[in-house]
Amino acid sequence: MARYTRRVVDSELDELMAQLPALAIEGPKGVGKTATAERRAATIHRLDEPAERGIAEADPTVLLDAPAPILIDEWQLVPPLWDAVRRAVDRGAEPGRFLLAGSAAPEAPPTHSGAGRIVRIRMRPLALAERGVAKPTVSLHGLLAGGRPALAGRTTFALTDYVREIVASGLPGLRDLTGRALRTQLDGYLASVVDRDFEEQGRPVRRPTALRRWMAAYAAATATTATYEKIRDAATSGEGETPTRPTVLAYRDVLERLFLLDPVPGWRPSRNRLARLTESPKHHLADPALAARLLGVDEHALLGRPSPGGRRPDGALLGQLFESLVTLSVRVYAQAAEARVHHLRTYEGRQEVDLIVESDDQRVLAIETKLSGEVTDADVKHLLWLGERIGSDLLDAVVVNTGKQAYRRPDGVAVVPAALLGP
Repeated sequence: MARYTRRVVDSELDELMAQLPALAIEGPKGVGKTATAERRAATIHRLDEPAERGIAEADPTVLLDAPAPILIDEWQLVPPLWDAVRRAVDRGAEPGRFLLAGSAAPEAPPTHSGAGRIVRIRMRPLALAERGVAKPTVSLHGLLAGGRPALAGRTTFALTDYVREIVASGLPGLRDLTGRALRTQLDGYLASVVDRDFEEQGRPVRRPTALRRWMAAYAAATATTATYEKIRDAATSGEGETPTRPTVLAYRDVLERLFLLDPVPGWRPSRNRLARLTESPKHHLADPALAARLLGVDEHALLGRPSPGGRRPDGALLGQLFESLVTLSVRVYAQAAEARVHHLRTYEGRQEVDLIVESDDQRVLAIETKLSGEVTDADVKHLLWLGERIGSDLLDAVVVNTGKQAYRRPDGVAVVPAALLGP
């Protein structure tokens, strides 16, 4: 049995299970939900096994009378289980009794949302700090505390290492794979989404090639606010019919229910000091490796080198995928800090900030990503602009880059190599 590596979300689960009766761990397939949950379970029901599923379909309550904690894996295959757990909570279930793990939201939702009874916990692919590739020296939680703390730390992590992490995937089961074996597994993962997962969601795919083209177009829009119309047009590349708008909406809805699309929403500050901000989301797939595989780019191609198996991309793509890797990591750390992640963009696009991490008191940490070891005045101008607009509500401003050293610039902006940023 493979050794389990503790995740950032483990501490969150431990804290919540001590006081709450039911937690639902949600995230894409292969993200590690079951491995994390089963370490805490005394009873495990795996609903992807026909016998267990048959029992649950006949009488969901039968599964709930067992030693706790009770893990119900892939609960969404029998949606009435959600309401059965909710009723058990209403009857006074003790803390830590139920763990539900699901890799999709059911097409037909339960009759009750479970609000106040079942707490949802999002699990994402491994952040950089969880991959064991470097030792973080700068805490996102510490930056959110304010006070602009002094920074320290050096890393030998280089651009080639970040590119390797982009294509290597944050899915735990793929971490030991390289080369052809890794590409084959990623291809199989994507094929399963098209061939099986859509059908399980009640949306069988009549034109798999069209769906795959749309997913590739979405991947090409990573870290942008491109409209769905532009993504839809790009999906044809001049060949074949353009998918209809209802078809595209169906693609998006199912992929979001599978937790494979993980867009970052636009920031709308409740204090209303900023006007004319767009609410359009920034597009991200759950794992940058999936985006790279959909686009057929490997390490060589991303670095602009000849590759027999890949194509030479435009120069912007690597920057987009690096931003996606940073975004994945920041979201994992922000969740641990009970913070929300957005992006900022004015309607005219004159000011943009890649990530806005907002604490409960609506104060924020602003983050720009930079695919470079050097940070110039031009790289921080939007961070400084935001500081002028919101004053003390800006807890800190950070450029996350590919450099070697964590430090503060004379203007107070923090510069943190992505490998040195942790929870």
